[in-house]
Amino acid sequence: MSRIAARFKALAVQGRGALIPYLEAYDPDRETSLELFRAMPAAGADLIEVGMPFSDPSADGPVIQAAALRGLKAGATLVGVLDMVAEFRKGDDETPVILMGYVNPVESYGYERFCKDAAAAGVDGLILVDLPPEEGAVIAAPAQAAGLDIIRLVAPTTPDARLEYVLGHASGFVYYVSIVGITGTRSASAHDLAGAIPRIRAATDLPIAIGFGVRTPEQAAQAASIADGAVVASALLATLAQTLDEQGRATPQTLPRVLEQIRGLAQAVRAAGQQPE
Repeated sequence: MSRIAARFKALAVQGRGALIPYLEAYDPDRETSLELFRAMPAAGADLIEVGMPFSDPSADGPVIQAAALRGLKAGATLVGVLDMVAEFRKGDDETPVILMGYVNPVESYGYERFCKDAAAAGVDGLILVDLPPEEGAVIAAPAQAAGLDIIRLVAPTTPDARLEYVLGHASGFVYYVSIVGITGTRSASAHDLAGAIPRIRAATDLPIAIGFGVRTPEQAAQAASIADGAVVASALLATLAQTLDEQGRATPQTLPRVLEQIRGLAQAVRAAGQQPE
């Protein structure tokens, strides 16, 4: 059983959803990013998404765009991102790690080589935002051979026929983009989420994580209760950015502030799982 499947199964037994925080590799530098990565599980992360910095992030809002640019300026490369995962795995062999990014750098790296190297580093799943399933054959076989899950995105605008097609090419979990638009710009209502998730469940047995609009502990708890997990990205990166000095460098407040925020999110998600139905 993969780490992703095992973690969602364990959380289901506990009767709660997952908290999935996001970090941008090398933001604001490799050492700070790696230290944050290593500290996330103890702060309450159930799975971790690691962003692969890219110069043209078409799905991301201004907060994640800025984080990606900071990561690139700090020297981020795919080799460097995979090395970060390998360093993380020296102290944690259980927390699932998902890489999220865009197809251009992976294509340049080489699909088969990338999948082999990612699996060797300890990656569990891939989210390539701009690679539709119609063109996914380039990575499907290498990912399967390496034991990597290909996690697909679905949205409020995804029609039923397409939903079945997309989810027929998915594994690990389903990433529900809860808003129409880019990351970090607004949030979906509980009413909208409650209406959307049953439609996705009817098309797949995979766990469902809600992202692209989850910012507060209350929203994270709500999303993890309605679905199977909540992804929090822009809110954490915004906090990180607020702690940097005028040159964009980490300060003594950077790690404590972000980790405190993750602990608050985790407490809310866990408390929601303990509430009687």
